[in-house]
Amino acid sequence: MGRDRKLVVALDGPASSGKSSVGAAAALQLGYRFCDTGLLYRSVTWLSLQRRMSPGDVPALVALAEEVHLAPDHQGRLDRVVVDGKDVTEEVHTAAVDQGVSEIAAVGEVRAALLPRQRALARDRGIIMAGRDIGTVVLPDADLKIFLEASVEERARRRIEERGIAPDSREAGEILSQLRRRDELDRTRAVAPLRPATDAHILQTDSNRFEQTVGMVVKEIAAAEEARSSQTKAPA
Repeated sequence: MGRDRKLVVALDGPASSGKSSVGAAAALQLGYRFCDTGLLYRSVTWLSLQRRMSPGDVPALVALAEEVHLAPDHQGRLDRVVVDGKDVTEEVHTAAVDQGVSEIAAVGEVRAALLPRQRALARDRGIIMAGRDIGTVVLPDADLKIFLEASVEERARRRIEERGIAPDSREAGEILSQLRRRDELDRTRAVAPLRPATDAHILQTDSNRFEQTVGMVVKEIAAAEEARSSQTKAPA
């Protein structure tokens, strides 16, 4: 596919809506790069927990933003987290980070510190960037904006299944409670709240298999590519 036809795609949605896995799979099919921006906030959260920092120590949190880096995997997806030269990707996906990441992500100064790094990744086009405010704040001029929607119960079920937890266990109940709390924090925060962009394509995924949602995203991107190609070829 020609470079001029590739798009900048913003892929947003609430926690555990499938943005990362769906976006990565769609990028692989289309030959796009992929970036999960949530990893940056998870990394800062994890590092603050490691150093026992207060969420109120804003200057210290901003400084942490300079220490975390995203690295590509063998398929070129920016889904590896590196701190001090060490891959800590697994560590940023713990329950403790799940519980604290929304509070850190609500700090405006942290978001501001990470914003230029996220935008720089989109300059070469051909990227699917996943997050919660990509279409509204990070890349408001993205060629295509997609918002993955799913009920909190469905999202909790997915996370419980992913982690191999018994559905009727106490831990499963805690995951549902945490997701509800995180939704509330993300949707009501003063800085870059979670919401679909006004021109976003909203995809409801509750009853979907993973492959179905990937297919929906690929179809949206392919249609947008075709539309862009047609516009480029149209006579003046």
